[in-house]
Amino acid sequence: MKILNFGSLNYDSTYQVDHMTMPGETQTAFQMETFCGGKGLNQSIALAKAGAKVYLAGAIGKDGQLLLDTCIEHGVDTSYIRTTSEKSGHTIIQIDRNAQNSILLYAGANRAQQKSHIDEVLSDFEAGDIILLQNEINCLDYIIEEAYKKGMFIVLNPSPFDFYLKACDLSKISLFLLNEIEGEQITGEKEPEKILDVMREKYPDAKVVLTLGEQGSIYQDEKDRISQNSFAVKAVDTTAAGDTFTGYLVTGLVKNMAIKEVLMMCSKAAAIAVSRKGAVASIPSMDEVESCTF
Repeated sequence: MKILNFGSLNYDSTYQVDHMTMPGETQTAFQMETFCGGKGLNQSIALAKAGAKVYLAGAIGKDGQLLLDTCIEHGVDTSYIRTTSEKSGHTIIQIDRNAQNSILLYAGANRAQQKSHIDEVLSDFEAGDIILLQNEINCLDYIIEEAYKKGMFIVLNPSPFDFYLKACDLSKISLFLLNEIEGEQITGEKEPEKILDVMREKYPDAKVVLTLGEQGSIYQDEKDRISQNSFAVKAVDTTAAGDTFTGYLVTGLVKNMAIKEVLMMCSKAAAIAVSRKGAVASIPSMDEVESCTF
């Protein structure tokens, strides 16, 4: 079983601020740093740090060498990343004094995917392989259709939730990984149990993992619903918490771990991540997760 992550690679410009900037307001940031990020890159590195072999497919600009180098440094296979004439994607991230973040995303090369490249990549994968997707690239609907035809296990993190997702046949998704906001956007419900009820009604064949921040997470399949508490830590930067959770979740699936064990492992990894600054730099190794004493 192979893991393909078809996703984004970004440069993240992170600004430490007192509060989220209001409309019409000019605010002075008291620190600025640049990191390599993007959900595709972050989740792939989380997978690699968790001990999985992962192939990352996507697109960068001619300014993207550091993105490639970062992936390679952490053991991610970059064979399926192509270089385009567009600039690499980038984000502007505000992080306030409570470690909450607000993100402005410019997709750049991430939205320069081509169907010919997608076909070339998918030709190297087969039924039963896992494909991990987010909504920071174009042609997502095409990738889902072609992966479904091949019988791949499709994991979707529908973030950001926007009109591009409406073109996708979500009935073909094998596993949804949602936070509360995305759950409400898909189902129209705010309460976790109601979100899961609607997901089961709309997508009866799909598994769902609903992450609830400080309230932990819930796994749902066609029969069961399993909850996992979060671990209390001092939050410094929540930017890569969800991506860390995702990487460890998929790794647990590949290892055929019991879902309760997978959720606990993911919660530990995410807790470590939020206690550190940055995206890639905050993602823990499997050794760190296994040795932590929460």
